[in-house]
Amino acid sequence: MSQEVIARYTALVNDFDARVKAAPADAWSNPAPCEGWTAADVVGHVVGAMNGIVAGLTGAAPATADASDPVGSWNAASAAALAAVSTADLSTTVQGPFGPQPAEQVIGRLMCTDILVHTWDLARAVGGDETLNAVAVAGAYSGLKPMDAMIRMPGVFGPKIEAAEGDDAQTEFLKFLGRQV
Repeated sequence: MSQEVIARYTALVNDFDARVKAAPADAWSNPAPCEGWTAADVVGHVVGAMNGIVAGLTGAAPATADASDPVGSWNAASAAALAAVSTADLSTTVQGPFGPQPAEQVIGRLMCTDILVHTWDLARAVGGDETLNAVAVAGAYSGLKPMDAMIRMPGVFGPKIEAAEGDDAQTEFLKFLGRQV
């Protein structure tokens, strides 16, 4: 399973990377779908999670992001994360948002879902390609549905928006996470 998690995480990092690279230089202060966040804040959040997992896997102190340079912070964090994840023992216990967990669970469940959702948030904020990986959407959505009540706590996801008849899977998923699509 670790190779599948590494491949999925790598693909999702590459998808986010494409949105970062395509973002216009003057779009970083644009409001994001996450209340109170800008496009740069979305990148900063993803960078912070990446720096945390790198620290957990390597034992190094977490790197800090430069809020004034979202692209540079992203480039450094994504390179370090991909290198660490591809060579690490994913059975290693790392600190996750719900306490210590195997790295494979933190990366495969939480980080993959986080970067997937924030790929859309960033794209929406900067006017980029909002299309998400359909297989990743299906997997994340099926994994989150049973946790509906738990993910509604402050700082996680807001109230879900009921899907409309005819919504595609991505739209239904994003509405489930409280996104205005």
